[in-house]
Amino acid sequence: MGVRFPIITAHSGCMDTTAHTLHSIETAIRLGADVVEEDVRVTRDGTPVLAHDDEWTAPDGRECRVSQMTLAEIRELQPLCTLEEMLLLIKASGKTANLDLKVDESIEPVAALVKKHDLLGNVFLSGCQKERAMKVQRTHPELRKLLNVDADLFLSKEYGAAMAQTCHDAKSAACFGININFQLVRRELMDYAAAEGLPVYVWTVDDEAVMKRFVELGAASITARNVLPLIRLKSATESGLTP
Repeated sequence: MGVRFPIITAHSGCMDTTAHTLHSIETAIRLGADVVEEDVRVTRDGTPVLAHDDEWTAPDGRECRVSQMTLAEIRELQPLCTLEEMLLLIKASGKTANLDLKVDESIEPVAALVKKHDLLGNVFLSGCQKERAMKVQRTHPELRKLLNVDADLFLSKEYGAAMAQTCHDAKSAACFGININFQLVRRELMDYAAAEGLPVYVWTVDDEAVMKRFVELGAASITARNVLPLIRLKSATESGLTP
C-alpha cells in the first residue's frame, strides 16, 4: 500500500471480552495491539477506575453511581478494575495506554498515577474536547493528549470550517493529534490535518474493508473492538501480501 501501517488500538472490550476488565486488557496485549484504550472515571473517594458510564446496576437491582460510592462500597457489590491495576499491566508489557477521560475529576488522580509508575511515555489522554484539553494543558502540560473531535461541530458547520476549527483547537491546547469518529472523516480532513502536523486517530472501526480504507488514507491509529482482523491486516501488509 506504500504507507506506514496505523497504530493498532484495542478498544475496551475487544474481541467480545467484558469491557473494563483485566481480561480485556490482557487479551489486547496478547493479540499484539500497540495501544489499549480504556475509559476512566473516579469514585467518591478519588480512586480512578475503569468505567464508561457513571450509572450502573448492582446485581441486586440497585441503581448506583460510580461517582457517589467509594471503591470499597462498589467492590462489595461487584469487581471493579482500578486504573492502577491497568497501568501495572501496561508497564509490564511495554505497551501504551489511551485513557479516555470521562470527567474532569479524573485529571489529577490520573496524572498522579502516571507519574508514580513512570509512564509518561506510555500513556496519552483522549476524551478531551477543547475545554478539558485546555484544563489538562494548564494543570499537567507533561501529559500527552489528543483532542476529541466535537461531532456537533461537523454537523452544524460547513465541513471545511469544522476541520479548520478542530485543528486550531487542537493546536491551541497543545494536543499532539485529533481523535475522531471514523464516520466524520473525509480525505480533505486527512490532508488538512497532515499539513497542520496533527496525526488523525480514528475510532471505532470493526469492518475490515473500512480498516483497509483508513490504512490507505494514512490514519495514524485505528481503534477497533474487532482487533484481530486489524492485526492480521498489518501482518499481511508488512509481508507484502495485500495489493
